Amino acid sequence: MIGQKTLYSFFSPSPAGKRRSRSPEPADVGTGVATLTEASPAKKARAEPAEPGEPPAAPLSPEQLGRMQRNKAAALLRLAARNAPSGLGDSWKQPLHAEFGKPYFIKLMGFVAEERRHHTVYPPPHQVFTWTQMCDIKDVKVVILGQDPYHGPNQAHGLCFSVQRPIPPPPSLENIYKELSTDIDGFVHPGHGDLSGWAKQGVLLLNAVLTVRAHQANSHKERGWEQFTDAVVSWLNLHAHGLVFLLWGSYAQKKGSAIDRKRHHVLQTAHPSPLSVYRGFFGCRHFSKTNELLCKSGKVPINWKDL
Repeated sequence: MIGQKTLYSFFSPSPAGKRRSRSPEPADVGTGVATLTEASPAKKARAEPAEPGEPPAAPLSPEQLGRMQRNKAAALLRLAARNAPSGLGDSWKQPLHAEFGKPYFIKLMGFVAEERRHHTVYPPPHQVFTWTQMCDIKDVKVVILGQDPYHGPNQAHGLCFSVQRPIPPPPSLENIYKELSTDIDGFVHPGHGDLSGWAKQGVLLLNAVLTVRAHQANSHKERGWEQFTDAVVSWLNLHAHGLVFLLWGSYAQKKGSAIDRKRHHVLQTAHPSPLSVYRGFFGCRHFSKTNELLCKSGKVPINWKDL
């Protein structure tokens, strides 16, 4: 941690009023206040030209300042990458870097590693963060919040509600396709359950919990993933603007309860699972409404048919 602190301090300017001088300033003994009218010899030497007629040192140019800022950003990215979990998309490392060193996250990574040693865990390690690999953090336009990865073989691949080909779509996804067929003109069931086409357009398909033990739903619940994905939602809430959050079901609605409704758009209804789909999901028209809101914000709408 010493190296990290040193690197941050090296690139961070000293606060105003706390800059160190090579020579101490003389003080007025009677008042205890530093004398401001008389500069130190060292400062005089720096302020005056070394030779008569020689101009003082020029301030940094805009190009130099820009280069310093880029170097600082690159250094911070290297620090973030050092502790980031394997597979996390590059654009997400610096915004989320504060989480990686926290005790809960270190404990979480140890728990998942131990689970993988003794059990089958989905999705495989390289797909846990697929949602960050397919969508740059600054390109997010829509957020769909899920709960838990699918726990069957070859299903989960790091995008909520999505399954890998050629696995057939699970019931909740089938109901999503049914709503799309009535909401979006020309939408036709794609014949698979892979939603990567949406992710690449800026639809963040984020589960609250990112791993699960095979055939045991919610087996990695309350192990730390919720805190991490809360941090993801919080960053987007504070730093993005005009996002559309789709909150389906009470779990997603609770997780998204802190979203700033004045800054973002929130559409919520029942979950698309067979147990609740008739309580409001069918007929919600969230997909066409999302595109209307994106257009009002000056953003390119989602092509929901591109799967």
